[in-house]
Amino acid sequence: MALAFRTPRFQPRPASISAPASTSSLAAAAANARPRAGAGAAVRASAASPFTEATSSSRYRRDAWSYAADGSPSSSPSSSDAAAVAAAAAAAGRRDDEIALQLPELRRLLDALRASRGKGAEGEGGGGGPGRVALVGTGPGDPELLTLKAVRAIESADLVLYDRLVSNDVMDLVGEGARLLYVGKTAGYHSRTQEEIHELLLSFAEAGANVVRLKGGDPLVFGRGGEEMDFLQQQGIRVEVIPGITSASGIAAELGIPLTHRGVATSVRFLTGHSRNGGTDPLYVAGNAADPDTTLVVYMGLSTLPSLAPKLMKHGLPPDTPAVAVERGTTPQQRTVFALLKDLVDEVKSTNLVSPTLIIIGKVVALSPFWGESSEHDALKTENSYASKAR
Repeated sequence: MALAFRTPRFQPRPASISAPASTSSLAAAAANARPRAGAGAAVRASAASPFTEATSSSRYRRDAWSYAADGSPSSSPSSSDAAAVAAAAAAAGRRDDEIALQLPELRRLLDALRASRGKGAEGEGGGGGPGRVALVGTGPGDPELLTLKAVRAIESADLVLYDRLVSNDVMDLVGEGARLLYVGKTAGYHSRTQEEIHELLLSFAEAGANVVRLKGGDPLVFGRGGEEMDFLQQQGIRVEVIPGITSASGIAAELGIPLTHRGVATSVRFLTGHSRNGGTDPLYVAGNAADPDTTLVVYMGLSTLPSLAPKLMKHGLPPDTPAVAVERGTTPQQRTVFALLKDLVDEVKSTNLVSPTLIIIGKVVALSPFWGESSEHDALKTENSYASKAR
């Protein structure tokens, strides 16, 4: 069964949550994002990625304060300086000296926060105790899927640490006076180690800052939020977890796929396609996961799909099990590939899907209204192929 592209009927509205009036709008992100395919295999013009990729010019404009090299704070960098920083970053592909460049300004920010908290303790309203950390889930990408509690936390933050799966529309909600610090990870390059992220959260919280750690999806679903929460609580820091709509729920709803359905799927299982460095092969669960009555949702599984799909079939999952791979789910750049499990790897490769891509495998995928359309498209494609050969 060949793939079919369909634009979900449940596509999010173009309008997003309005940013506070004091928040300046962000420029478009990286221009090399892949287009989304619509009905009839029509392809839209290439649009900017909604996510804060490592080479995003808007990311460097927001974070330029942390790259000050002259010893002076740079909370309002000029557009020409920001453009120069972004161009250099794009040319280099990454910044190996990122941490070294940021440390002086981080120290200055910490000193300023400590001084501010000290004055507050002596003046009206006092209170020079430690700040707090909120681990905030931002959902799969569409800013309209944020909870009200998440929006309030984002708008009131003093410092925001964010990663590459937080959309630029969500970043628009950050208050003008807040500092932003990118701590994202991409394959082969981590701007910060997890241990450094722990220390950053601790240092700023101890200085009295209201720190918000933004995470794509839900902080406690493959988001390492549990590790950050555990570390901070052991240090006596108050941690609040604000859940987000995890990608499995948001993207399945977007495509009209019920993750569980009476008589079709009695359970759902979330799998990770990546393991901890030096850890157990993430595909070892394939033997137990190959249950025809269970819906499988694979996070971060694009690179391991060529190994996972054969293992699932080897352990008993029927080759004709419906499946779908979704790139940049719930955003205007969303692209979907529907296929049978036996064909999914080839279809994903031919379409050149890129991260972030979520994979859903199970009989419930066939309940999506787009599954029937993809089957009709496939039948028509096959018929045209035979007619062509006959001629």
